Amino acid sequence: MVKNATYDVTNPNSMITGTECRGFTDMARIGIVGLGNWGTALAKIWIDDGHNVSGWTVEHEVYQSLMEDSLNTKYLPGHDLSGLQVTMELSDILETCELIIMALPSSVIISVFDDMIQYLRPSHVIVDLAKGLAPEKEKHGLISEVLEEKLNAAGKNNPVVVMTGPTIAPEVARGVLTNALVACHDRSVAERVAERLSTSSLILTPAVDPIGAELWGAYKNTVALACGLVDGLRDSIGGDNLKAALVLAGYSEGILLLGRMGAKENTAFGPAGIGDLYVTATSPRSRNRTLGEKLGSGMSLDEALNDMFMVAEGVRATKSFLDQALKLQLHTPFLSSLWALLEGEIEVEDAVRKMVESYRS
Repeated sequence: MVKNATYDVTNPNSMITGTECRGFTDMARIGIVGLGNWGTALAKIWIDDGHNVSGWTVEHEVYQSLMEDSLNTKYLPGHDLSGLQVTMELSDILETCELIIMALPSSVIISVFDDMIQYLRPSHVIVDLAKGLAPEKEKHGLISEVLEEKLNAAGKNNPVVVMTGPTIAPEVARGVLTNALVACHDRSVAERVAERLSTSSLILTPAVDPIGAELWGAYKNTVALACGLVDGLRDSIGGDNLKAALVLAGYSEGILLLGRMGAKENTAFGPAGIGDLYVTATSPRSRNRTLGEKLGSGMSLDEALNDMFMVAEGVRATKSFLDQALKLQLHTPFLSSLWALLEGEIEVEDAVRKMVESYRS
């Protein structure tokens, strides 16, 4: 028996079979590109589940903290990461791992992927956590589509899987039970990745709608921003009723817009849709809800962004989805009102009222 035995998740015939014990047969070699709070939380639970996990970071303070104390004190303090093999060289991840987890913000994932594509082997499976609309300079609309196009241009056919769902990082790290979606055009790949990466506390469901999963994974941040405004208005018009009204208005508009953009209808009602939207819009740990709260309390957008050290994707998502709506000639008053607020064109209470009134039954 080989202690570090693994199998190629894209090839079921390579699986070890028989009665070998767990920890040998089920060990995967996982490489996490990006050690922010989400990448670090996943590293924690996969290490605890017996997998061989490596992590790459570009931040020297994160690297030093992990090397010296086995802690990521910047992004996820208090969680022991003994066993994580950390590096600042991308090639190290690609040499030793088969499942490559892209845990990077949407603003940088494509440039990092450009740097690593030369090292990819046919056995590598790419799992995209960034989600969302690609920069306008890219000819494809979604980040996963850009990654696939770059693979094709390089003569490679590695599968790209989108992973998204209601997964607040600190809760995942401490083992709070949750579910998420892993979506790929090839259902067999999604099924094997879901089986390989699920743990006792992270239940992964396979799906064949990566477009819908990615769209909802990005869109939910706009609703979270809006709901955060309510928390910032708690001393005036803010309250649970108002937050519920904004969730309804944003979700309703999302179903219309994302359906026109290619999302399958049932994705809106699963972990990637209503599940992720609910937790991101309501959790005090949500970055986008927190950004909205700062805006609602009177900060300008620049002041609020400067007050946060983790990336909140909701501002870019609002503009990107609004641009797509204009191209599709769809009227989206929820997004339009939120963007007018972010641009400083209207006041918070006015924006909130317009978003509530945008609801379509």
